[in-house]
Amino acid sequence: MPLRVESVVLGPQVNQYAGKGQRRSWLQDVAETATHFERAGLDGINTPEAGHDPFLPLTLAAEHTSRVSLGTNIAVSFPRSPMVTAQIAWDLQSYAKGRFNLGLGSQVKGHNVRRYSTPWPSGPGPRMREYILCMKAIFQSFQNPDNSTYYEGDHYQFSLMAPFFNPGPSDYPEIPLYLAAANTYMAALAGELGDGLRLHPISTFSYTRDAIHKAVIEGAIRSGRTLADIDLVGTPFMVVEKDEASLEKAKQGLRQKISFYASTRSYHAILKHHDWEDIGLELFALSKAGKWTEMPELISDDMLDEWAVAGTYDDFADKLKRRSNGVFNSISLDLPHTVLEDFDWLQQATKTLQS
Repeated sequence: MPLRVESVVLGPQVNQYAGKGQRRSWLQDVAETATHFERAGLDGINTPEAGHDPFLPLTLAAEHTSRVSLGTNIAVSFPRSPMVTAQIAWDLQSYAKGRFNLGLGSQVKGHNVRRYSTPWPSGPGPRMREYILCMKAIFQSFQNPDNSTYYEGDHYQFSLMAPFFNPGPSDYPEIPLYLAAANTYMAALAGELGDGLRLHPISTFSYTRDAIHKAVIEGAIRSGRTLADIDLVGTPFMVVEKDEASLEKAKQGLRQKISFYASTRSYHAILKHHDWEDIGLELFALSKAGKWTEMPELISDDMLDEWAVAGTYDDFADKLKRRSNGVFNSISLDLPHTVLEDFDWLQQATKTLQS
């Protein structure tokens, strides 16, 4: 089955997961990277919110490409009001001539409250539902300024749209919505109200098949749709090297990334699915103590195989395609920039995944 292929600009590198910070902003590289990805045949380019704003780079990417889709993967929703998000999404979609898709995620309570200074009054699921409905009402009001559509919920309200502040109709009013999910509530919400689901890499292939698919189907039924109507975007942990010796060494960096995410208690339902709860609690304790470099040792070979795809330049794309078939519709190649910069390899890997 053919897969859509995406990749990331301004994606986090291994040092970030090890608590060693990141390189200075490389916004100046966005245009070159976006052009490189489009020439190599990729279908989409995404930007994460991993220390940089996810919307700003897409303006540059839109300017220097003409074909690929452009999306946030993801923008953190709650620190931004539905109106703030709607305005930037509306403008980006217009500038990109219909190629933009909006990816949203809730992030966890600690980061919302302590990093973003954002209140956390209740569980994220019902608030995200209202956020989406409110934002859709705003989009409708932008497109139909003489007949505003308002929304009143428990958490979000939209009841005022003066002509002065309405950006007016767009030639590209439909903005595909993707939700990030590592749990079944958000997966069901994506199935009901979204156009796609961006799977967190912490979601194993097994958990995605057994739990996420079921939840998406339940949500899709509520809106008269099926699983086939939802774009499931997989970003499994992955590593690729030129030879087996280098591959074994590189797996340590992969363990660092996995242990970073597996230490987050909000994701422990996935660990429970595999009977790894005790390891998750150990990882959480190490993260609280700032012992980031000790965490990878808890990720066994069996755990690595469940979470990740590892291969050489010669066999990686075939392995990834085989593991992804029937699980995802789209794949995001989250790989080091040194790998993605190899144009010939990237072009051939993309063709293999798309075939």
